[in-house]
Amino acid sequence: MNTPRTFTLAFTGASGMHYGIRLLELLLASGNHVYLLYSQAAQIVAQQEMKLTLSSRTKETEELLSQRFEVAEGQLRVFGREEWFAPVASGSNPADSMVICPCTMGTLAAVATGLGQKLIERAADVMLKENRKLILVPRDTPFSAIHLENMQKLVQCGAVILPANPGFYHHPKSVQDLVDFVVARILDHLDVENSLVPRWGKENL
Repeated sequence: MNTPRTFTLAFTGASGMHYGIRLLELLLASGNHVYLLYSQAAQIVAQQEMKLTLSSRTKETEELLSQRFEVAEGQLRVFGREEWFAPVASGSNPADSMVICPCTMGTLAAVATGLGQKLIERAADVMLKENRKLILVPRDTPFSAIHLENMQKLVQCGAVILPANPGFYHHPKSVQDLVDFVVARILDHLDVENSLVPRWGKENL
C-alpha cells in the first residue's frame, strides 16, 4: 500500500472552478491529504460557476467538503489567506507537491516575481525554493507577451505550466469528459494513478 502524500491545492479567481473541485475530489479519493487554499475571487467564481459556497470561515468549508467527499477526519485541511502558521507557509514543512487550479494571470505573475503577500503566493514560493513540484493551471486566453514571459520565468524555475486545454481524441460526450481530460493530465504530473481518459494508442480510443 502506498504511503499517503500531502498536496497543496489552491483555487484562484480564474474561470474553471470545475477543474479544481474535480481535482480535489480525486486527490482525496486516492487516499492522500490535501491542504486547500482559496482567494476571495475564487469564492465568487465558485458561487457563480458551481453554486458552491467557499466560506471565509475555513472550518465551515473544511467540514462541508469533507462531508461532500466523505473523507476521514484530518485528510482535508483548509487555511485562510493570511494564516501564516499554516504548514504550507514554511520550507520546514512543505507539501509534496502544489497545484494552483484554476490559476489567474495575477497569481501567476505574483509567483513569477516572488511576491508572497498572500498564503497562496507564499506556498508557491516555498515549493520553488524547496525544489518541490509546482503546477499552475491557467485558463485565460489569449496570452499576452507579459503572461508568456511570466510563464517562461516559472518554467525556468522548475514549475509546470499546464493550461486547461482539453483534448478531443477521446471523443468526449459531456462537459465532465472535458474536465476529466485536464484533471487527468494534472494527476499524471503528480504521479497519482488514474484512469479518467483512455491513453493515447489504446485500442479503445
